[in-house]
Amino acid sequence: MKNILIPTDFSENAWNATCYAIALFQNEECVFHLLNTYTPAIASSRFMAASINGGAMENGAHQCSQNGLEKVLKRIKTTCAVPNHGFKTISSFCMLVDEIKDIVKDRKIDLIVTGTKGASGLEEVFMGSNTVRIIKSVKNCPVLAVPQHFDFKTPDEIAFATDFNRFYTQSELRPMLEMAKTFNAVIRIVHVQYELKALTELQQFNLNMLRKYLGEREHYVHTVTELNSISKTLEAFTKELDIHLLAMLNYQHSYMERVTREPIVKKVAFHTQIPLLVIPELGMNASSMTQDKSLETVSS
Repeated sequence: MKNILIPTDFSENAWNATCYAIALFQNEECVFHLLNTYTPAIASSRFMAASINGGAMENGAHQCSQNGLEKVLKRIKTTCAVPNHGFKTISSFCMLVDEIKDIVKDRKIDLIVTGTKGASGLEEVFMGSNTVRIIKSVKNCPVLAVPQHFDFKTPDEIAFATDFNRFYTQSELRPMLEMAKTFNAVIRIVHVQYELKALTELQQFNLNMLRKYLGEREHYVHTVTELNSISKTLEAFTKELDIHLLAMLNYQHSYMERVTREPIVKKVAFHTQIPLLVIPELGMNASSMTQDKSLETVSS
């Protein structure tokens, strides 16, 4: 049974990601952990003594968080419920990324699914500041970022962007390989170069190992020249081949790291038009279950 974590702020953006995740795993037994974090603003000045109002504000924010999660559950049951899915809600007075890291460890989360906003301001041109923080901070769980207005499409074509400069382990690639198996998807390995040239001996070795992991899975290798930026190049590639899922391994000097560091001017055109699966460098690390410190209700 898969454990899927979905952070939500009750926006339509988060709701779209929830619907996508439910549709993506409709034929698998899953538990979806719906997370809402809240940090109520402090009303009093830092020069004033703390008052009882602080506790009242926290209680009010907690109640609002719980009510929001209950509404999401009701909406799921009336619009997109699947019999083999269970749901747990988590309302936590905590910073979002810190809480996600704890939940991933404590509940053996297999995948984080989060919505992306697109361009709402210069600091969120890439795909939303929260999404970027999750990708950069969570080192032991893949993250699936779903664009704000993306309607579910079966990912029967998966693009895997890589420069072949790093050796991959089979465990690191497992999230992508499992998804390809589930949807009988073709994998298109895409290598972005500044200028077309032959692979080095190391790159060729890593490509051969990658093909070995793919086995009988239908796959192709595409080498493309960079168009102003890696992000713009990948966007053009996925659009041209009608690809519905882009996967990247996140490690030092990887495409993923370079995309999140690209100058704002260069990434205006890349609003994650399709879902992006970001796989952490160390793959899926199993961790022992510990007692959850968050407030939880269970529904199935």
